[in-house]
Amino acid sequence: MKKRWVALGVLALIGAGGYWAFHTNSYRLPGLVSDWKDPVQPNQPVHWQAGPATAPANKRPPNIILIVADDLGFNDISLNGGGVAGGIVQTPNIDALAREGMNFTTAYAANATCSPSRAAMMTGRYPTRFGFEFTAVPVQFAENLAHGDGVGPLNPIFHKDLITPDIPDYPDMGVPANEVTIAEAVKAAGYHTLHIGKWHLGEAPALQPHAQGFDESLAVLGGAAMFLPEDDPDVVNAKLPWDRIDRFLWANLRHAVNFNGGKRFHPRGHMTDYFADEAMKAIEANRNRPFFLYLAFNAPHTPLQATRADYDRLPQIKDEKTRVYGAMIAQLDRRIGDVMAKLKELGIDDNTLVIFTSDNGGAWYTGIDRLNAPYRGWKATFFEGGIRTPFFMRWPGVIAPGSSRADPTGHLDIFATVAAAAGAKMPRDRVVDSEDILSGPAKRAAMFWRSGDYRAVRAGDWKLQVTRRPSQKAPL
Repeated sequence: MKKRWVALGVLALIGAGGYWAFHTNSYRLPGLVSDWKDPVQPNQPVHWQAGPATAPANKRPPNIILIVADDLGFNDISLNGGGVAGGIVQTPNIDALAREGMNFTTAYAANATCSPSRAAMMTGRYPTRFGFEFTAVPVQFAENLAHGDGVGPLNPIFHKDLITPDIPDYPDMGVPANEVTIAEAVKAAGYHTLHIGKWHLGEAPALQPHAQGFDESLAVLGGAAMFLPEDDPDVVNAKLPWDRIDRFLWANLRHAVNFNGGKRFHPRGHMTDYFADEAMKAIEANRNRPFFLYLAFNAPHTPLQATRADYDRLPQIKDEKTRVYGAMIAQLDRRIGDVMAKLKELGIDDNTLVIFTSDNGGAWYTGIDRLNAPYRGWKATFFEGGIRTPFFMRWPGVIAPGSSRADPTGHLDIFATVAAAAGAKMPRDRVVDSEDILSGPAKRAAMFWRSGDYRAVRAGDWKLQVTRRPSQKAPL
């Protein structure tokens, strides 16, 4: 009888230990499940569809390239009076887009986080109009985030009781298929449409880029990816032990992309280099026909990973995380310069509209000061630091070099501006909030932001933020 009770006690301990281990490591589940469902394959070449062998004799519509950085701080760009590490890291190629075109100095992201901000870019509509107010994340991500230790400005609460059957599965959290994307609009006007980089607007097949108007898509479908494998001999990593988001990313992300919804495979080298290289190949393949390219770099979003070569160029930056972050910015700037040089090499630079922006402000959890100076606040807040964003347009012969505008505008207006340049039709069966800002200032009276109970409005020189906090801490 004694042995029986001992055995039962051991089994109980094993069971309790197993439950504790599972609960402690449940945040790793999304990565493990994706590895099982779609293991990452070796690198495979991407073959971009080739356009005509010769250019048309008559004038053709302009090519259009939308370049979006990820979590780029306002002060990360040297043109804005800053640059990482007090100006040690300069961004001459990004600066050139403004100096050779127009700098919209009062430009706003459509939201303070990734997904809804990009949804507005793609649709020209406030994401609230189609129920897309929050960044799409797995449940495990949200639960992991709420188990933080209070470090930083946020101490989120996980409301387990709100996880109900009517909440879409994570892959279905995206722009609804019945929304009209800018890719669909310009494709109908005769453009070949290309997407390279981050998507984060739905991972279900009906919500992926190739189902939302893009002829070809080389994608990171989720919110982030490893820039290089963690143990790659060419990588320098900077982990952020105070940040639960960072912990989740290192555990679940993979160094992987997919092409047109196919199986995941390893890109060649660092993700920033890979996206730039493939963008140049795609541009060359389409040099003789009008194309729209959405080039969505995932830098400098965490995880912080730089190439050793870029890291070694910044020995004067003593703080490790800042040095890695600065190296990522320098790499991003250099590769944008390479893409612009490719346009000139092919002789299509003067017939290409290039738009540059970031999806939102820099993130507090990098632990790097003054990313959004001179503004306060960070990503995920509606303070200026969370939603004020660089916004440049360059179009030789159409936009005067060195011009600037101070009227409020931003992501919402990308759709109508691109459609006007392409000669594409605007949707007539729904409210569209976008305006063609190359024809003049937007006529709207106010701009709005909303994520649930957190809301903001700017009208003229006035701005109001309101939020409803829980009256007491909810149980986890």
